[in-house]
Amino acid sequence: MVSKNKLKYIRSLDSKKCRNEDGVFIAEGNKLVADMLYAFDSELIIAKPSWMATQGNIPARELLIADEEDIRKASLLKNPQDVIAVFRQPQWPIGDISPENQLVLVLDGVQDPGNLGTIIRAADWFGIEHIVCSPDTADVFNPKVVQATMGSLARVKVHYTDPEPYLTKQKEAGIPVYGTFPEGDNMYHRELSPNGFIVMGNEGNGIRPAIASLVNEKLFIPDYPAGKDTSESLNVAMATAIVCAEFRRRLSSS
Repeated sequence: MVSKNKLKYIRSLDSKKCRNEDGVFIAEGNKLVADMLYAFDSELIIAKPSWMATQGNIPARELLIADEEDIRKASLLKNPQDVIAVFRQPQWPIGDISPENQLVLVLDGVQDPGNLGTIIRAADWFGIEHIVCSPDTADVFNPKVVQATMGSLARVKVHYTDPEPYLTKQKEAGIPVYGTFPEGDNMYHRELSPNGFIVMGNEGNGIRPAIASLVNEKLFIPDYPAGKDTSESLNVAMATAIVCAEFRRRLSSS
């Protein structure tokens, strides 16, 4: 059995304060944990023997055999699986980003954990390795974000910084800065660069004015057919995936 203190500690990592104090985050689920095992340093894994038997040598500082009741008590999910892991939060230097030769997402105040996780998953699918987030964007190590990434967090690096001075410097260096706006140009009729920044805004308010002023390539995702009544707007995660898909389509067809 796993001790009560250990179970309590795992559940405490639902709190951002507790995660940051120890510099760790939690991941749950058979495939998710397996995907992350070699991407992050593992502090603790509690798992059923059946899961351990499928993994071979498990690189964890502490490895504890758990039964179904242990997993249920520690889990933050409604339907727990066979394993829960505590990983160390990685350090991703923002200086590793090279926008002069790669596409980079910038998230301005995206606050829903599910949206952030889905955006990370979309970025992974379209080969985007870096995402720059404003400080008020959801915490990438929130368990709901981690679960929504479906393992893509192992391949996409997420950085937090004030986007205004960061993008100002990049724009002055001649890096294109794209963003989506209702008054933007139809993105299917515009020339798109294989590198630069794509800014996506808050779920309700869009891109804030200070950041919008730095966007030199304003795009619009048209609905279809023109003039037909449709939904008022797109979910930010869905819009991000559509924009990324078009950028990558252009690159593959050039």
